[in-house]
Amino acid sequence: MKNNNKYCYYCIAFAALLSQISEGQIRYSDKTFREDIKTIQVYRDGWNLSYPVIRLNSDDKLVLSFDLLGSNPEYFHYTVVHCDKDWNASGIFPSDYLTGFTEDEIENYRPSFNTKVNYFNYRIAIPNDRIGMKISGNYIIKVFPPGQTDSPVLTARFMVTEERAGIIAVTRRPSQGEFFNAGQQVEISVNISKIASRDPANEFFTFILRNGSFNDAKENLKPEMVAGNEVRYTSLSGSNIFYAGNEYRYFDIRSIKYTKEFIRKIEYMGGRYHFFLLPSENREFKPYFYWKDFNGKYYVAIQDGRDMDTEADYVHVYFTMPSANEIPGGKLYISGAFNNWNFTPENRMIYNPGRGQYEGSLLLKQGYYNYEYLFLKDGTKGASPSFFEGNHYETENDYLILVYYRNNRERYDRLVGSVVINSTRSPGY
Repeated sequence: MKNNNKYCYYCIAFAALLSQISEGQIRYSDKTFREDIKTIQVYRDGWNLSYPVIRLNSDDKLVLSFDLLGSNPEYFHYTVVHCDKDWNASGIFPSDYLTGFTEDEIENYRPSFNTKVNYFNYRIAIPNDRIGMKISGNYIIKVFPPGQTDSPVLTARFMVTEERAGIIAVTRRPSQGEFFNAGQQVEISVNISKIASRDPANEFFTFILRNGSFNDAKENLKPEMVAGNEVRYTSLSGSNIFYAGNEYRYFDIRSIKYTKEFIRKIEYMGGRYHFFLLPSENREFKPYFYWKDFNGKYYVAIQDGRDMDTEADYVHVYFTMPSANEIPGGKLYISGAFNNWNFTPENRMIYNPGRGQYEGSLLLKQGYYNYEYLFLKDGTKGASPSFFEGNHYETENDYLILVYYRNNRERYDRLVGSVVINSTRSPGY
């Protein structure tokens, strides 16, 4: 029996290998494929507000956690796919980038306890004794039912860095007219002395993410200047300028007993808790006002229990944004790290002409949430915070900087450096 189990396990692994070879140029993203999969979190172990970046050949671990709503657990497997800098499948053999197996079962899952909404919490940490990463670059964790590699329930991005490039970066107030009061410019200097590059101007590619969002990321930036062992991205082209947005809105649903700031009332209806937020304020033309936020992130937490992973309940949260008219030419969304800044029917606001307001609701796990309203113009992919939020050069933002390297002899894009800087604090914290 033991030999038969081992044989079956290797058959599954071989099937996963064939599936990954056939992936071709699939462009991946952070995505959920089932409505009963909720609260997907990906972070470096030890800090659940960190960005999903770990160091190659270190003790760092990447944690993936998610919930399956319902009273019955399901078995899930996961695999790891290497991607190029643009999040297309690299097309290299799994044996070239993975140690151990190419697929494994998620064995760590627990039922919720004493909640109105039943669910199971699943958790994995990689690398582990079955799956590890050999090389740097972009990776996707793909979770799926056994034997259904091509039918994932979720995909989640993370990065593995070599940390061979030294990155120094600062933010400045742009000098360009339209961005002078509304933008932030990220200037970068990269020390490449530990990388044997023959053509730095064409072999390095830099990506900048504001607060970890891919919506307005600056992608594939080429160096504007090469000086010896240093490549620089300055203010010459304006390609490194962002609209700065505003400080994120927030609400606290850690307690089902007491209303917190911005919560109008809590009701218990239909066997679930419902949180009604106060009407949101249109901040588009308001002066800048600072408050401490988490740059769009959220964390699961409770005040009436001990184990937030399994004792936090799911509650309905209701949003309203007063507006005299519906804005033509696009759609309004509730956005934040809680849904990876994705634009889905679930987080779309619907205009109610009878009440003169946009309305929306979300089923969320108890915790503390940052969010914003983003208006997505028809026919575009990147949304603007200009409507309802406003842009201010003073806004406190994180910038995740990723430097990739590839020469004509490489078969994949290496992530040779990463750093997080903050627009108001010292770089590289």
